Formats: sequence, structure tokens, C-alpha cells
Amino acid sequence: MTKVKKFFLGQALLKAKIDEYLAQNFYEAGYADVHLVRTGLGTRVHIYVERPALVIGRGGSTIRELQRIMSKVFNLENPQITVSQPEAPELNARVQAFRMARLIERGFHFRRVAFAMIRRVMANGALGVEVTISGKLVAERARFEKYKEGKVYKAGHVTEELVDKAVAYARLPMGVIGIEVVITKPGTPPDYVAVKEPSQVEEIVAKIREEVKSKRMETARLEELEAVLEEEEELVLEEEEESEIASKA
Repeated sequence: MTKVKKFFLGQALLKAKIDEYLAQNFYEAGYADVHLVRTGLGTRVHIYVERPALVIGRGGSTIRELQRIMSKVFNLENPQITVSQPEAPELNARVQAFRMARLIERGFHFRRVAFAMIRRVMANGALGVEVTISGKLVAERARFEKYKEGKVYKAGHVTEELVDKAVAYARLPMGVIGIEVVITKPGTPPDYVAVKEPSQVEEIVAKIREEVKSKRMETARLEELEAVLEEEEELVLEEEEESEIASKA
């Protein structure tokens, strides 16, 4: 393994450790993601949470403690932490999964929470959403329920571009309930088919007819040029034959 591969592997492992630590400790804040950027002055740590105030703390006490942990535990050089909300928290699968887990822990019925989340996500422009809740839901025996609306992709290149997936856990007296959220974000998937209006179809047909007419005119001009060239070639051949006959005489 080359040094470059080892470096990137180490960075990915470090980010995974920090991500897991933040997800466990800032679960109530609606943790979404973290980005690490190395600069000449140290390491910039950008944390995305639904409620930044819980990460900053009163007078910045929590963020100062977090900065100390990043330096001592994770060996980050001069960590500079910034906290902000994600661009679209309603379309972030991790934010929604953590929100559902918190509501279920507070006593809300899991079906009510799931349907409310699906309506909220679809209202913000998502192409589809799927929620799977598993565990001891209403009895001692564990089972799962799945709710889906819209189009949710499970395989293919489109999953890397449009699909966001996250898992959260609600800890109840009866046991742990697992929550999986899959959101298809707004975009144009490869299998999208647009049905055009009749007026749009007429415009397209008119353009195609104009192109066909212009191409026919071009082919007619080419045929004229080819006929002229053929005549010139015949004249050249006749002149060559006459010159050969004259030379033999």
C-alpha cells in the first residue's frame, strides 16, 4: 500500500471515529454530518446539526470542551470548530431518523411519527421516502413495519447521487427500536420520462421539418457538384485518349 493510500485511509478512519462520537453525544441536537479540512493553521472541523445552540453551549462552554477533546483524543492539530445547520434538514435522512427516535422515546406512537415525517419530507420536494421501524413495537415479539411514499431507489448509480440513508435507535423500557430512513432527494433520475404538451410537440415537429428541408437542399447541391465533376473527368479522359492517338500516329 502506497503512502498516499495510507494517508487517505487514515483520514477516512479518523472522520468515521469523529462522526460516531458526535452522533452519540449530540443525538439530541439533531446531528447530521461533519467535514474535516486541513489548513496551514490547523484543522477546520465543520459540524452540521439541526440545533446548533446545543453544540455551542452557554457562553461557548460546550464547543470549547469539544475543541479540547478533538485535540487530546483525536489528535487534531489546532482544531477550529464551526457549527451550522445543514442546507435542507427536512431532506437529511440522519436528521429525520434522530428526530423520529427522540419523539418515540418521548412517548409518541411510532406510526404517527412515521406518517408525519413522510408528509414533511415529501412536502419539501423529495421524490420518495421509505421508513422501516423494527423491534418490540406493540408486543413482546419483535417485528417490523415499513412505510413508503414516492420513488425510492435501492441500487444503481442514482443511489450515490440522489439517495440519502440513515439509521437511528430509540431506547425504550421494552427494548431498542431501530429506525431506518431512506430519502430520494429532488433531482432528475435516469429513468425520468417527460411528457410534452401538444404545443411543444408541434414546435419540435416544425424544427425537424425545417432541418429536413435544409438537408434536402444541401443534398441537391451536392448532386449538382458531383454531376459537374463527372463531366470534367470525362473531358479529361477524352483529352488523354486524343493525345495518346496523336502520339501513336
